[in-house]
Amino acid sequence: MNREEAKRRAEELVGQMTVEEMASQLRFDAPAIERLGIPAYNWWNEGLHGVARSGTATVFPQAIGLGATFDVSLLGEIGTAVGLEARAKYNEASRQDDRDIYKGITLWSPNVNLFRDPRWGRGQETYGEDPELISRLGVSFIEGLQGQKLGGTCEGEDTDGYMLVSACAKHFAVHSGPEAIRHEFDAKASLKDLWETYLPAFEACVKEAGVEAVMGAYNRTNGEPCCAHTSLMEDILRGQWGFEGHYVSDCWAIRDFHEHHRVTGSSEESAVLALKKGCDLNCGCTYRDIMSAYREWDLPEEVIRRSAVRLFTTRFLLGMFDETAYDRIPFDVVDCAAHRALASRAVRESVVLLKNRGGILPLIRDDSGKPTLPDGSEIKSIAVIGPNANDKNALIGNYHGTPQRSVTILDGLDARLGDEIRIRYASGCHKFLDREEPLADKDDRIAEAITAAEHSDLVILVLGLDESLEGEEGDTGNAYASGDKEDLLLPASQRRLLQAVASVEKPLIILNMTGSAVDLGYADSHAQAILQCWYPGGRGGSDIAKILLGEEAPSGKLPVTFYRSLKTLPAFADYGMKGRTYRYIEETPLYPFGYGLTYGQLTLSDVSALRLKDGSARMCVTVSNAGQREVSDVLQIYAENRGTEFETPHPHLAAFSRVTVGPGETQKVEIEVPERAFTVVDLAGRRVHAGGGTRLFAGFGQPDTRTEELTGQECAVCEI
Repeated sequence: MNREEAKRRAEELVGQMTVEEMASQLRFDAPAIERLGIPAYNWWNEGLHGVARSGTATVFPQAIGLGATFDVSLLGEIGTAVGLEARAKYNEASRQDDRDIYKGITLWSPNVNLFRDPRWGRGQETYGEDPELISRLGVSFIEGLQGQKLGGTCEGEDTDGYMLVSACAKHFAVHSGPEAIRHEFDAKASLKDLWETYLPAFEACVKEAGVEAVMGAYNRTNGEPCCAHTSLMEDILRGQWGFEGHYVSDCWAIRDFHEHHRVTGSSEESAVLALKKGCDLNCGCTYRDIMSAYREWDLPEEVIRRSAVRLFTTRFLLGMFDETAYDRIPFDVVDCAAHRALASRAVRESVVLLKNRGGILPLIRDDSGKPTLPDGSEIKSIAVIGPNANDKNALIGNYHGTPQRSVTILDGLDARLGDEIRIRYASGCHKFLDREEPLADKDDRIAEAITAAEHSDLVILVLGLDESLEGEEGDTGNAYASGDKEDLLLPASQRRLLQAVASVEKPLIILNMTGSAVDLGYADSHAQAILQCWYPGGRGGSDIAKILLGEEAPSGKLPVTFYRSLKTLPAFADYGMKGRTYRYIEETPLYPFGYGLTYGQLTLSDVSALRLKDGSARMCVTVSNAGQREVSDVLQIYAENRGTEFETPHPHLAAFSRVTVGPGETQKVEIEVPERAFTVVDLAGRRVHAGGGTRLFAGFGQPDTRTEELTGQECAVCEI
């Protein structure tokens, strides 16, 4: 099934509908048209890091954790796994005539917005703060979801060109908070920032991955609402990029036209505006007024028909009216052993080792199998403390499914050590309130935590947030009750716990479970080791225990900057990039973008680069491992174009690749640097060649002084 054939069949089917029937199909909860053999279909389903909100599924690490993997192939495998589970669940739901929300095969994922400000609660849904990283991971995830990674077969049968599921790139465009005002907010972006920062990932998803759907954002961008935007939707998306799929509104975003943005005066007028600009599908209620708009406003039948044809083209591409190989995907793929193993791989590639003073990690270093401290003393007892140590909610982030089994950090450590080593658990504090028991005094759990620490050889302190403290508008627990963070500080209850536990002066390892950057300054000053664990997925506690004990090694890299404070950042609502992210930062960060340690260290030598006829370049690097264990790390290439005023203030990520080198081995690695790395975006938004030569940096982090300080390594440099 190709698009041309799907569109022909869609036109034929829609041609048999009345105007009212066509209009009914433009709602997310499209009703059945029995006389044409069309079943009801609910377009709303989510698959951000696993099939969400419809019961049991494999829950992979949250998207920001997947961003930390810097692993393009892994994202494709995960996308395929999510697509297979969505199909399996859809097959069974359809067999039982269950057409409910979250049961379909149109997944409104991934979120390819850029995480420009650490306060944004939904930043956890993104792959980070860099356009190149987001683009590469987003493209691969979409190709996995839509079945492009299956090689044309499924369960040994030919897929005949049908899509596995439909992916959706969201939220188009220039969208990243504040959540509290998203319904009336106008995000103002310069043409340079628009084309350099906010649009590249969407362009890649459309032109490279062939994403089937794009979702418009709630806010306005430069004056126009994103679900009825002349430049974004007509000129760029369908004009310059040639997008042929369907456009869907964010949920109830079209209602915002008349209720909040005040660009229209009624529901009917909002429906007309959105449809004429090309918003085909309404998540919300406004398109229930299409027939009223058709009768009383200037809404041509052809506009309604155009959107209906686009939507049914997608349904035909998905094989909804045919028998396909995907119909026989068995229910057994849901949360199967292979997908759980894939999730485990994702955890160890996502966890970022921020600090490891004295090599305290891994806890097991030799063949004895016994946890020891760096001085050789045996660890006989461990205090596992903190509000996220035994909290299942801290595993899953937002937009999540239901793990068949949840394994917390405490569970994981207890399963591996509980028979040999005394583990003392104390929650230490409520996650954000000042006491656990309503009738108790303030900090009623800190004394227990101090006691546990005093009676143990080592303390593992598990801090952080969850989806109730950072997330989408309406999530509770923070100062705004809007989903965003007020600042970069952990809740006061956790800060007091950290200070109390640190005062015991026992060896201290901190695990931070958040979906965003927080202030870890005090932790950095007082802990021997810090692991950024994100929200690691349903069974993530088991994998993190393996990392702590040395059975696996952490190999994630920060996809966002960990700032020291908000002092030098612009206002949250300012969408200018000056002072934001590693490309424009004006301070020395605590932990830089692209940074992350592991157990062991790779070194680079013999770095060279050759410019190719197509404008790209090929870099060759020799990577060596002088250590005693296999090391996996992320080779990163940064570009600095010279002789132009339009280059970003700091070198920008141009390419990256995971490399794994065995003990004592050396590898020659080739990595392609795309042609776009040698261009800059001018003030008019045009991407142009710099013309003054380019400096390329190769290393396992950024070419900045803070990364050099933390790793003891400098990037290799070559001119091209």
